[in-house]
Amino acid sequence: MFTIFSAVGKVFELDEKYLDAVTGLSGSGPAYVYMFIEALSDGGVKMGLARDVATTLAAQTVLGAAKMVLETGQHPAQLKDAVTSPGGTTIEGISKLEDGGLRSAVIHAVEAATLKSKKLGESL
Repeated sequence: MFTIFSAVGKVFELDEKYLDAVTGLSGSGPAYVYMFIEALSDGGVKMGLARDVATTLAAQTVLGAAKMVLETGQHPAQLKDAVTSPGGTTIEGISKLEDGGLRSAVIHAVEAATLKSKKLGESL
């Protein structure tokens, strides 16, 4: 069975107690990523890019960043630091994301989806 599932992606053998967390992260995660792509695209449109160009650039950016995490095995923070110049444009943008609570919002979203999954499982 492990071989069948690994044909379509990464497979982890986990204790059943972690299934709600997997649902909160991987089950709900695509919607969070879609929202992030949409927000990146909106930022591009705000700055004058055509919607189709902005959306394609946003999606390609997310795809490329995800591939770097998977292919290099480096922690995302290391990769972020590697593309963040002192006093540059990236750190300026990161500062605004931190002001807006991006990390906290994502962590809370995964937590909320996990707890909802657990609650739904208990009602069966």
